[in-house]
Amino acid sequence: LESLGLLAGGIAHDFNNLLVGILGNADLALKDLPPNSPTHASILDIEKAAMRAADLSRQMLAYSGKGRFVIESIDLNEMVEEMGYLLKASISKKAVLKYNFDDDLPAIKADVTQTRQIIMNLITNASEAIGDKDGVITITTGLEECDGSKLCDDFVTQDNLKGSYVYLEVADTGCGMTRETISKIFDPFFTTKFLGRGLGLAAVLGIVRGHRGSISVTSGSGKGSIFKILLPVSEVSTDSKVEIVPCVTEWRGEGSILLVDDDATVLSVCRQMLNTIGFSVFTASGGQDAVDLLEEKGDKIVCVILDLTMPIMDGAETFTELRRLNENIPVIISSGYSEMDVKTRFNNRKLAGFLRKPYRMSEIIEIMKGVLGKKKDSVN
Repeated sequence: LESLGLLAGGIAHDFNNLLVGILGNADLALKDLPPNSPTHASILDIEKAAMRAADLSRQMLAYSGKGRFVIESIDLNEMVEEMGYLLKASISKKAVLKYNFDDDLPAIKADVTQTRQIIMNLITNASEAIGDKDGVITITTGLEECDGSKLCDDFVTQDNLKGSYVYLEVADTGCGMTRETISKIFDPFFTTKFLGRGLGLAAVLGIVRGHRGSISVTSGSGKGSIFKILLPVSEVSTDSKVEIVPCVTEWRGEGSILLVDDDATVLSVCRQMLNTIGFSVFTASGGQDAVDLLEEKGDKIVCVILDLTMPIMDGAETFTELRRLNENIPVIISSGYSEMDVKTRFNNRKLAGFLRKPYRMSEIIEIMKGVLGKKKDSVN
């Protein structure tokens, strides 16, 4: 598992660099295309796919322990449908997925990666319960008003929770479970599978409790099973469809940026984006190159964009050397890891900003405006 975690982290790092190239070049293409161009819609679709891929990369980082969970508003219906589509190839060919969604479902407060983990575990377990026989997995969503007594009576929970909850119910027509089995299914390492780790439902319970929700189980031997998850309603509504808005580049910067990254694709596309908004760019493919450039061109450089993960001299070491040469130069750290991870790595040393990979031109503009100040646009 540790090896798989290291592999996932390494793949995510390289994957994020590729996505910077895809998103950056798509932004640059959209900038030069008229809205009525036949290829405009196709490039927007490329950006949407790349944004979905970026979410997959964040899942890999979370698995590797290099990411942090972020609570946000989520459209549960869309996520369930998406996960069902992805899992079709891996669940039993005898199992039929049926959806019964509440169309007026409010958003939930949850972490995307953890919520997908819940859905994946419940659908996979339902499929395994059906096995080689024909069966149906019915996934239902809805809104439920709960009081503390009902939660305590019917659900596995630590708190006497009250309020509005979105529920996710996964019912199968499989083999079912005895009362004795039900009493153990949330225990770590308990499994009824011949080759199983027994961590799936224990993880689900931990995730649900971490989100201040609850879970109930109804089953009987030969009667199938029903798992019902309750998650708190978000106060903020959401439309989780990826919405791509063409980048507006009216803001103009000035001066030279030192761009440091060991990936040639990132250097190329980020340089073009920075040039587009008015900056000249010096590029360095490693920490020592960056230090040498700052020594040589220091009077022209107004800001540094520095990759965190590089061979030989990493971002943290390079940051120390750059600040030794110029203690006041603004340094923006770029990484696929979360901002919290980066701040921890730098031990509260003052960073000018954080640019999370993969990024788009609009994000570069916003962070440069924040670091270097707003300037009047000189181009209409």
